[in-house]
Amino acid sequence: LNFSALKITNLCTISVWSLEQPEWHCKIDEGSAGLVASSWSPDGRHILNTTEFHLRITVWSLCTKSVSYIKYPKACQQGLAFTKDGRFLALVERRDCKDYVSLFVCSDWQLLRHFEIDTQDAAGIDWAPNGCVLAVWDSCLEYKVLLFSLDGRLLSTYSAYEWSLGVKSLTWSPSSQFLAIGSYDGKVRILNHVTWAKIAEFDHPVNIADPKTVVYKEVEKTPAVDLEKLTFPPSKRMASALFSRKTKYEVVQAPIPLHHVKPPTDRANPRIGVAMLAFSSDNSFLATKNDNLPNTVWIWDVQKMKLYGVLEHLGPIQHFHWDPKQPRLALCTGNMKMYLWSAAGCASVQIPMEGDFKVTSLCWHPSEDSLILLSKDNFCLCYLEREEATKQLDQKRS
Repeated sequence: LNFSALKITNLCTISVWSLEQPEWHCKIDEGSAGLVASSWSPDGRHILNTTEFHLRITVWSLCTKSVSYIKYPKACQQGLAFTKDGRFLALVERRDCKDYVSLFVCSDWQLLRHFEIDTQDAAGIDWAPNGCVLAVWDSCLEYKVLLFSLDGRLLSTYSAYEWSLGVKSLTWSPSSQFLAIGSYDGKVRILNHVTWAKIAEFDHPVNIADPKTVVYKEVEKTPAVDLEKLTFPPSKRMASALFSRKTKYEVVQAPIPLHHVKPPTDRANPRIGVAMLAFSSDNSFLATKNDNLPNTVWIWDVQKMKLYGVLEHLGPIQHFHWDPKQPRLALCTGNMKMYLWSAAGCASVQIPMEGDFKVTSLCWHPSEDSLILLSKDNFCLCYLEREEATKQLDQKRS
């Protein structure tokens, strides 16, 4: 069976459907233990349920109907991570006021390694794509990144500074050669996989001064309306033309100031620092977003370790995601548009949906010919015509 649909129906029950056999359906009830999170295993044959108060993780097999239990999971930002090949699971645990990491074999969910980690309050873990190194980072109160081998050996510890807010985001390059760390100081630091030393540091200035930097700025264009043909009350078509908001990218020559916000210092969880960063699938580019500059996406050339381009929008960036097969970035800003960037240029695409469909998140299909777009209450599939998409980018470039 191909299990492809999962839904949390209430606080203790989830439902599962099969796309290949629509008549197949099952429910999993956690009972009085409750349910706070549910996720698939990489093989698509197991479901991992986290009970209330993070008392345990229950692993349900949809094929054999067997059940396994994992105790002491820690409630943190990213406390569970699978290797890319799906062979191993790493889990952050909290016991006796100390942090630990347990490694499990996903074939039978048996414990492989268990070791203590030197963190005050571990915030997350992430495997390198090759599955050889596990990165662990501490809470925002302390800048510390620990790197462990598969057998639990500590390979290196990295700390950029002390006595200030530390790591906010972290991601590996697809080749596992680089580890990018986004910090609350608004900088991205790149570590190499040989010595685990910093080889580059990317800043996010408020003003773009280098005239060689390509800056794409989203501008709003109101369509022209023939006043002689304007009637009152206007027809639906005329009203749509009057009030529609069409935007496009324009190339702006540096120097140019970027829209920035000054976060309040008297409130908890200030919106500062690098919150989003992702490498392209071919390891050529790195996209970043600094919360101090909420409308801007920065594109960095990984080979030359320098800024490649800047995209400034009318609204704050909600999400971005790289094409899984080519260096093409899709992003959204919470409106009815989707934006595409590649080295050839940029394009602003209107979502052909009725009603108020504001895109807050998106994700590429592995085949790269479609995306799933999500709003607050709905989602839709967006299919790209390759020739049309290429033509749009060429037009924007010219």
